[in-house]
Amino acid sequence: MSDGPVRYVLEGTMAFVTMDDGKANALGEGMIDALVAALSRAEGEAASIVLAGRPERFSAGFDLRVMMSGIEPATALLRRGAAMLMRFYETPLPLVIACTGHAMAGGALLVLTGDMRIGADGPFKIGLNEVSIGMPVPDLAMELARDRLLPTELHRATLLATVYAPVDAARAGYLDRVVPPGDVLSVAREEATRLGAYGRAAYSATKDRLRGRTIAHIRGALETDVAQMLAKLAG
Repeated sequence: MSDGPVRYVLEGTMAFVTMDDGKANALGEGMIDALVAALSRAEGEAASIVLAGRPERFSAGFDLRVMMSGIEPATALLRRGAAMLMRFYETPLPLVIACTGHAMAGGALLVLTGDMRIGADGPFKIGLNEVSIGMPVPDLAMELARDRLLPTELHRATLLATVYAPVDAARAGYLDRVVPPGDVLSVAREEATRLGAYGRAAYSATKDRLRGRTIAHIRGALETDVAQMLAKLAG
């Protein structure tokens, strides 16, 4: 599958999914739908997953052109994006993120959904910058950050809108390993192979117990969260 911004290649029992829109890999409708389709295909093929970006760009987050174009398109994009993030966070399959470069806002959240997150070293920015651009951190983002980041970094990462270089992002909890850019894809493949060898039933059940409460909270609060975000945009 390679028509559009997402390429899907099945390598044995591993699905290699690559985002590449030729730009910043913004999460617009087309990218989100293509990512969900790739995840559904991987789940149907019971394959462990590597999700990568293009060189030097993982994802710039939700498409700001859509977010600023009006209440209705912003609402639709937020709902679509939230559903996509929860699909990736709850998938029973092993999910390895190959963070190939910059990952900001929604892109950083996509990184946080991974079971293992391998980052490319370099002059890249990773973080939740919402407050610095005048937007509140959504409840969805706060809860994913609370789940995955070190408690001692949560204040800096959310309220202070701290943007991290890859090595510092690993210390904060965004990434599990930082490797040279030329190694990020091969290391991600190795990790996906390792996780894919675990018993699938045990892996899936443990993942559900680890994340199920957070996912239920995010889904239950989604409409209120979206309304608050749109009120801010409208104001």
